[in-house]
Amino acid sequence: MTKIKRFSAFFILVMILMGMTVLSCSEPDDALPEFPEGSTESVNVWVRDSMRRYYYWSDQIPSKPDYHLPVKDFFKSLLSPQDRFSYVVDTKDPSTYPRSIRAMYGFDYAVLQLGNGEVVTVIKLVLTNSPAMNAGLKRGMIIKKINGTVLTASNAGPLTSSLQEQTVIDLTVGDWQNNTVVNEKNTTVYYGYSFEQPIMSKIFDEAGKKTGYLYIYDFPDGMTQSLNQKFSAFKAAGVQELILDLRYNYGGSVSSAAALCSLIPSGISAGSPFITYKGNKNGGEVKRTFSQQIAYDPNALDFNTLHVNSLNLSKVYILTSGSTASASEIIINNLKPYMQVIQVGEKTLGKDMAGFTIEDKRKPKKISWQIHPVIYKVFNASGEGGYSSGIAPQMAVNEYSSLPLLSLGDPGETLLSSALYKIYSKSVYGKQDSNHELKVLFQSDNPFVGMTR
Repeated sequence: MTKIKRFSAFFILVMILMGMTVLSCSEPDDALPEFPEGSTESVNVWVRDSMRRYYYWSDQIPSKPDYHLPVKDFFKSLLSPQDRFSYVVDTKDPSTYPRSIRAMYGFDYAVLQLGNGEVVTVIKLVLTNSPAMNAGLKRGMIIKKINGTVLTASNAGPLTSSLQEQTVIDLTVGDWQNNTVVNEKNTTVYYGYSFEQPIMSKIFDEAGKKTGYLYIYDFPDGMTQSLNQKFSAFKAAGVQELILDLRYNYGGSVSSAAALCSLIPSGISAGSPFITYKGNKNGGEVKRTFSQQIAYDPNALDFNTLHVNSLNLSKVYILTSGSTASASEIIINNLKPYMQVIQVGEKTLGKDMAGFTIEDKRKPKKISWQIHPVIYKVFNASGEGGYSSGIAPQMAVNEYSSLPLLSLGDPGETLLSSALYKIYSKSVYGKQDSNHELKVLFQSDNPFVGMTR
């Protein structure tokens, strides 16, 4: 499963600054009976106490919740109606973790309805070194059958959703050519692990004007060395324009996001404000400069080392979709005070918040549950945030308006070619035939992946 657990330095510092630990957050409640240690009720008390201390919407937690509910149900009973993202898991029970096709098998899909009414299921993403890649799946392939059943308009929803309840899936896939599926073949994909995804980079050159392209899948801690190398190469090549492809990036480390931002605009310094976290009455407001935020990753290169390779640009192009979330959205929002951000694609997910994992730190551990709550709303240097409905692009482009989907980084690919067209003011790289009547029915997205920290 693609799930890389990372320990957050940000979490440590917040705990130090606030002078508390997760286990010391209990609030007095004279009416609450004593529950036996290890009981469901005692776990729920710990969940309630933790949420009262850290949860962004702590003032909306019911005063008298039902402690006899199963832990997951109890947790849900505490959540604000505005909360789409908080969740809880039992580390001893894998079935309690949020499931997604991407995490389990290493691919994502979209179900499309063509202008003639035909429904096709297209593979939009295949992770490097994943079970899906090992099974021969590629971006742009069409899924015709799942476990022998032909996909139709009526069954595509439940049939594709059922994939996450299985550990082995048989697919019939083919290539899209001339509005039909050819080269059909059968393949089996097994539930498994996907390794860390590399950053893809390219340089496009037209009449001496060079454009750098970066596809970044996520923002793990410890990625600053890789980012520095990519920008060093861009700078040496004389790159004058930059395209960031964040269309499938669910987020991750805010420190890594800050590191990337430090490599792009002109006019910033180590002390330039980068982000403001606003929490509940306990969390208060925390401001961080570029240098301070980057330093929360103990393995990161410092701001000054990174900034040597800054491109010092006045604008940047960012490719987005409904899967662009958390730290990726922070990059879009937090670069805006310093440069022109030209967003190409679709509206982002709308995760204008940050959180960290709350768990039992006692040794030995007595509670195996972990809480992943919304703790902060995030804002840029100009105090702008509040994009819970998503960030809308300046250039709205439907990634699926042309089939087949080309490889990411291919200059003819729909979103990338749109940005290149804007940069070079002409269709240097050619365009595919468009199907403007095409409609996206649904996609295999999972907003729980990539909690911002």
